[in-house]
Amino acid sequence: MSGRTVYLAEGNLVGIRPFTLEDGSEFTARVRESKGLHQPWLFPPGTPAAYTSYARRLIDDPTKAGFFVCEKDGGGIAGFININNIVEGAFLCGALGYGAFAHAAGRGLMSEGLDLVVRYAFDTLGLHRLEINVQPGNAASIALARRCGFRLEGFSPDFLLIDGAWRDHERWAVTADMIRT
Repeated sequence: MSGRTVYLAEGNLVGIRPFTLEDGSEFTARVRESKGLHQPWLFPPGTPAAYTSYARRLIDDPTKAGFFVCEKDGGGIAGFININNIVEGAFLCGALGYGAFAHAAGRGLMSEGLDLVVRYAFDTLGLHRLEINVQPGNAASIALARRCGFRLEGFSPDFLLIDGAWRDHERWAVTADMIRT
């Protein structure tokens, strides 16, 4: 992005901002560079048309919110975090999905970004609970959930259809009172 990027929230290393349709070229280039990091866990859109469809759902659907984690030094996209299945009323919950890009992996950027999204979800969106569902073998994703204060709540066999097969997942969650105490 040119000029000064306006972030929804920012930390020392990163800021978070919403998805835009204009980010397609950078996003898909990062996806192609990161295929070895993502698979077999994650299959983000890697073509402009797929990105447009994906971003449009995050932008237009009130039960979803998409955030880019951007390096403050230069503004490049380091990763993405989505809140899916946002439920209001008595539940006030959302399910998180995320991915780092290869150039940013292991640098603490996603930890800071996830902390920012969690606080934004609780303070600005008014949610009470966030959940992360992670395949048991995805050690990096589990470590990120743990670092950001999520607790392991259970195991769900055949939980999500990923790459043509129903995959088992661990359920991790955090509530607003866990973060505020």
